[in-house]
Amino acid sequence: MHANDQTSVSRAQDGPPAARILTFQRHPAQYKHWQLVVEAPLATLTMAVDPLEGAIGTYELKLNSYDIGVDIELADAIRRVRFEHPEVRCVVISSAIEGTFCAGANIRMLAGASHSHKVNFCKFTNETRLEMEEASAQSGLAFLAAINGACSGGGYELAMACDHILLVDDRASAVSLPEVALLGVLPGTGGLTRLTDKRHVRRDLADVFATRAEGVRGAEALAMGLVDELARPSEFAAAVSRRALALAATSHRTSEIEPVELAPLSRAVSGSSISYEFVDATLDRTGRTVSVTIRADSQPQWALTTARELDDLLCHLRFNEPELGTLLLRTVGDPALVLAADATLTEGAPTNEQRETALLWKRVLSRLDLTARTIFAVVEPGSCFVGLLAELALAADRSYMLDGLFEDHEEPLPPATFMLTATNLGPMPMANNLTRLQSRFWGRDEDLVAAEGAVGKALSAEQAMALGLVTAAPDDLDWDDEIRLAVEERAGFSPDALTGMEANHRFAGPETMATKIFARLSAWQNWIFIRPNASGPEGALRLYGTGTRPEYNTERT
Repeated sequence: MHANDQTSVSRAQDGPPAARILTFQRHPAQYKHWQLVVEAPLATLTMAVDPLEGAIGTYELKLNSYDIGVDIELADAIRRVRFEHPEVRCVVISSAIEGTFCAGANIRMLAGASHSHKVNFCKFTNETRLEMEEASAQSGLAFLAAINGACSGGGYELAMACDHILLVDDRASAVSLPEVALLGVLPGTGGLTRLTDKRHVRRDLADVFATRAEGVRGAEALAMGLVDELARPSEFAAAVSRRALALAATSHRTSEIEPVELAPLSRAVSGSSISYEFVDATLDRTGRTVSVTIRADSQPQWALTTARELDDLLCHLRFNEPELGTLLLRTVGDPALVLAADATLTEGAPTNEQRETALLWKRVLSRLDLTARTIFAVVEPGSCFVGLLAELALAADRSYMLDGLFEDHEEPLPPATFMLTATNLGPMPMANNLTRLQSRFWGRDEDLVAAEGAVGKALSAEQAMALGLVTAAPDDLDWDDEIRLAVEERAGFSPDALTGMEANHRFAGPETMATKIFARLSAWQNWIFIRPNASGPEGALRLYGTGTRPEYNTERT
């Protein structure tokens, strides 16, 4: 399987595809749906979706409608601009289709996709939108949506993720969120939340907009706060250029920064394992678990490569292995190597590579937080849960740390240690804008102060337990049984109930726009997607475009 292939398809002989495996590595030379052109200080990302290149089926991607394959390319392009093109200060997102910007998520794809794929597709798309907003806030990379035609659903949600929305004022082009009116679902990539929380559209006007299937045009869209600027067709190109250069002028990015190439990842996949340079995963389909091991190394780009590998693995597991419900996170190697890499991300004036690597780790850890899997951290002798990698244990639903050594080990490894650093005190916040320590000790201020006071100390299992940093610290006699029983217990629970429980427990404290988006996606959108009103034989998703009106069960819960 080529590292940059969009999909790998296993076929039964003379039969249809038996399974379609999504991959998440891309390169601009292989894009099928986007064109990336860099002319400093601007980059233009032009949406030109190939109708015949659906990622998971035989549907047609008409009118720049998109599926997960389109979004994977978009995510790659944004990441490449951040690392490989420091000379870019503003990204213009436009369309190659005259009169159409983007028709949003493809309806035929949604109607035919599994429930798991629908939800993970919405989740991945949200994470990409949030990366755009983070790039604007943290990296000085502005985004301009140049809407040159009809812009609906996920297309408008993409525009809302930008810093500025410029709409062609041609009396025909409109912005719309037609999901409620036409499809019986909600805008799945944060549309309703961004209307009120980001664009500050008045609640009653947001209600009118979200139930008006045909959308809103021109001056009315500007007055309601749905767009930021209008331009007549004859002036549109000039207006886009002028606004993009004005946004670029506000950026702190500079072409003097050394670009960082994102080389293809080394990945080997078999039926029971996935191996990268620094990350390995062993798949136990009988026990429905994945054992993930991260290896410390002295390689100069260890932190960057490891983040990319872990991100690729998490995406693979989400989409391709929905029945593997428990992640067991382990680390191996010299803690000093992790501390050295950790220090480069938090100490002194960071380079562009260091800043973007730290921000990438923040996003990968957030993807872990938002993964609908049980997460157990396993802290054993020879591990290196320190600093950056300690965040993995703090992200876990439970953490187990061996008290002592494995008595029967032929070559005894150093006792398990756990160490916090400055990385754990702020640079890697969760979606709730709290550190994982703050979320862990929400409302327990004395415990938080004590934990933060342990920064820089190599903690034994007994000390980590006393500080509340791990869940349990069995000795060698009880170790295997305690982990086995915890995993087996998890496998016996309802996956739906576990997803709801874990999502509730992971995000303590105040809500943010991000936590609202993902909580509502996990609960409301999950529920609405599987209701007959949306997905049943007479549901809106099934009947859209057939000329037959859906039949709704009219009971409100």
